[in-house]
Amino acid sequence: MPKVIFFTNLVSELASQVVAPASPEWDVSVLPHDLPVSEKASQASDADFLILFPSNLEEAVLRSAQRLKLVQLVSAGFDRMPLALLEELEIPLANNGGTNSIDVAEHTFALILSVYRRLTEMDRNVRTDGWKDIDSGVTTFTIHGKTVGIVGLGHIGREVAKRLVPFEAQVLYFDPFPAAAEVERRLQVQRVSLPELLENSDIVSLHVPLNDQTRHLIGQSELERMKSSAILVNTCRGPAVDEEALIEALRSGGIRAAGLDVLRDEPTDPGNPILQLENVIFSPHIAGVTYDTWQRRGRFIFDNLQRVWAGEEPLSKVGH
Repeated sequence: MPKVIFFTNLVSELASQVVAPASPEWDVSVLPHDLPVSEKASQASDADFLILFPSNLEEAVLRSAQRLKLVQLVSAGFDRMPLALLEELEIPLANNGGTNSIDVAEHTFALILSVYRRLTEMDRNVRTDGWKDIDSGVTTFTIHGKTVGIVGLGHIGREVAKRLVPFEAQVLYFDPFPAAAEVERRLQVQRVSLPELLENSDIVSLHVPLNDQTRHLIGQSELERMKSSAILVNTCRGPAVDEEALIEALRSGGIRAAGLDVLRDEPTDPGNPILQLENVIFSPHIAGVTYDTWQRRGRFIFDNLQRVWAGEEPLSKVGH
């Protein structure tokens, strides 16, 4: 009987949704992520699988887990995981296989539309007797007819592209690894260089993992390539953008606006000057987290664990 430990900070109702697809024969325990390290190490010492949400784990816990066959993340991001240690211990790591991609894609559109239609300002004005203080005929826009640049055409980027088809936008994408020609035709996307994407897009949406190649992928020079009328949407990781350069571009009119689900430091300092900018809409790094996401994630997780238990390679293996 496989032993599975799920270290999590989810409330019990949501954690139960994640583990619901587990076979009744499996020994599954849901434990608080903030247990003392010694207790976590003791619990993991004879575990076959660890499931994590959030995606981090102490070295002592990993070193104690002598039977471990897979560390399975509930999230997509793995930038806080000790990849070198996992490689040293020869423990494979898998993320959630894009099972939150629908949630992130929909939130991407929420940010785009909120920025384009100035929804937070409109709401505030209606509530404070400023009924039509904003002239929507001059200062709001449609996605229809715009050029959208998707940076990173992985699971999430593809879900965003798919949803842009009915908006009748032109879609460019940049990714070091080109999609198959059939995928490009189906999604109606065109692969271009990053400079070409930035120069031609009205909306730039970021969907890349955080690593040495993507840290500050969008910096001063990249922002300077963008149209002054363009907006930037970031639902991946804050450090993919040079925050100081972004603040300057937003202040100076280098770009029109931004929709940000992520920031460099989270939660950010209340004194962070980006919070004072009126041309930014924020959400607190929750693009991939909805009530509907947990069952999708759980099904993928336990299918993946079953694969490994049967002697197959895990899907969505990352890091090494």
